[in-house]
Amino acid sequence: MIKDNLCRYIWLRFCLCCLVCCFCASLQAQQAEDSITGKVHAIPEVRVKGKRVLQRISVAMPIQVMDKKELQGLGIQNMADAVRRFAGASVRDYGGIGGLKTVSVRSLGATHTAVAYDGIAVSNTQAGQIDIGRFSLDDVEVLSLSVGQDNDLLQSARLFSSAGVLSIYGKNPLENTDKPYSFKGQIKSGSFGLANPTATWAQRISSTTTYTLNGNYLRADGNYPFTLVNGKYISKEKRKNSDIESWHGEANLFHTLKDSSQLNIKAYYFNSERGLPGSIILYNDQANERLWDENFFMQTMYKKDLSATWTMQAQAKYNYSWNKYEDTDVKYEGGKQTDINKQQEYYLSGTLQWQPISAFTTSWANDFALNTLKNNQKNSPAPIRHTWLSAFNIRYQWNKFTATGTLVHTLITEKVKQGNQPEDRHRFSPTVSLIYRPWQSQSLFLRLMYKDTFRVPTFNDLYYLRIGNTDLRPEKAHEYNIGITWSGSPLSFTDYVTFTLDGYYNEIDDKIVALPTTYVWKMMNFGKVHITGADVTLRTAFSLNRNVKLLLTGNYTYQKAIDVTSSDSKNYKDQVPYTPLHNGNVSILAENPWVNIGYTLTGVSNRYSLPQNLPENRIDGYTEHTVSVSRSFHLGTFSFRLQAELVNLTNEQYDIIKYYPMPGRNFRIMGSIEF
Repeated sequence: MIKDNLCRYIWLRFCLCCLVCCFCASLQAQQAEDSITGKVHAIPEVRVKGKRVLQRISVAMPIQVMDKKELQGLGIQNMADAVRRFAGASVRDYGGIGGLKTVSVRSLGATHTAVAYDGIAVSNTQAGQIDIGRFSLDDVEVLSLSVGQDNDLLQSARLFSSAGVLSIYGKNPLENTDKPYSFKGQIKSGSFGLANPTATWAQRISSTTTYTLNGNYLRADGNYPFTLVNGKYISKEKRKNSDIESWHGEANLFHTLKDSSQLNIKAYYFNSERGLPGSIILYNDQANERLWDENFFMQTMYKKDLSATWTMQAQAKYNYSWNKYEDTDVKYEGGKQTDINKQQEYYLSGTLQWQPISAFTTSWANDFALNTLKNNQKNSPAPIRHTWLSAFNIRYQWNKFTATGTLVHTLITEKVKQGNQPEDRHRFSPTVSLIYRPWQSQSLFLRLMYKDTFRVPTFNDLYYLRIGNTDLRPEKAHEYNIGITWSGSPLSFTDYVTFTLDGYYNEIDDKIVALPTTYVWKMMNFGKVHITGADVTLRTAFSLNRNVKLLLTGNYTYQKAIDVTSSDSKNYKDQVPYTPLHNGNVSILAENPWVNIGYTLTGVSNRYSLPQNLPENRIDGYTEHTVSVSRSFHLGTFSFRLQAELVNLTNEQYDIIKYYPMPGRNFRIMGSIEF
């Protein structure tokens, strides 16, 4: 009975949102149809197109941005390397070209960090975290990382509900041009058998419609050398089972309707087979784990200005994900363990924004998602999850102050075919932010933020083999941020200087961890983490002479993340695993008419692999140096680009995850042609 009422409640709210959207659309349509003799006259709309430029300093939520020019100039050729250059972001990398890579913001965990691809969230309800290694940088126009949430009030409720958002924005090659078509071909090669050709075709069907096709193939054996230290014995070894072969294809349709509304459709397919390189412990360097992934999704976004004050955005997505994990070992019955999982998601989102005056904006976002999981386990529960997210937002600007408030409501119901069924979960999560500009003549801003979020246990947390626990409570995270941002040109030879300083304090309650019970390990709510930190960013550009321009960027993060679960535990107030106290990077890009030169230094301090901060659990810090050179030139309608990159210049051996050595010195080269 309760389940039926909740389902009715969900559909009632969804229908209400649709009715409001239809009413506003019909009102606008009536105005458009009035003739000259009518009492209501519609003023023809003038739409100005431009590139999406994300604000860095004049927003209450810390946000960092890298555009395509900076990514190319610094020789950054994969998503994980780019995200590592954001202050406050940590990437767990299991080594190798095909190793899994996940991102966490300010030690809140990868499950609290959303990844959005062209404005629509990427999901994985089974594991709760996204492998960012599967996304290519080739056609990325802008990459941004927001702490708290994006400044855009027209986004989906799912993004409002996340503690941090990594946003990936693609590019329409024919936008703002009159060209009928364009083609870009590119090939990368490098150490450890890397081969990565890509091709992108864009075609203008009409003045209002364009489509793009993109294909990407990647393979590498990944068997890079490393030094094995076993007590007093040192030997030279090679990484095993680190190969990957993957295919990725995309199709995009960009269409402008007669009423100037925008419709974007994306179809995405990814297929890969990879080896999972095992941990290197003592003399055991064997690795027999394999992983097959297949992912297809289709998403659409529709945006329309209903009137001068009303705007709507609608999103829909279908996602299919299949993976197969196989481990060959004598410890399994029959000598092999095979796990097959299939996920599906049906997702709808609608957002209405109202801005009656320039100082006041409000929006209401509603999301509905249906998630399923099937696998080859005996007595599989085959869970079905219904998720409803609703976000109400208000922003008001008064003199030198801008205040924003968000209230997110989450309602989740779940059904299983067999076994224990978790209780329904619902929660209200507020966000409040304030930004103050003391002097109108100066780009100086002071900002404050509080955000409450929580993450629901994943399907693995609840149901995986014998360790799942259907009684788990959601993790709750509380974020506090105070910061100062400034931009200007204090010196005559600088084009600009941008500086941000943010201090923050985070709390995680009911942290979900695996703990031993009488017979087996179980997922349990047994954790409380306090995180105190600071992020500093600096960007500046200046000209040495008429031909040489320097772009300098720097980020630094201090992060004290301690476990305060129990004062009786041995790891009380110890730094949580894999969280460095200090990390940062410095990048220099020299632009000139001949060849652009980029240099990046990344430094990470000591970390610990287990909760107790003992010497045997310590992972040594490291520094990594990368140098790149690139040259672009034109020949008629053809554009050429050549780039070479030397990674880990000093050949330093280090681990991001203990016992998973990262590659030493290696190179990558790239050539592209575009017309």
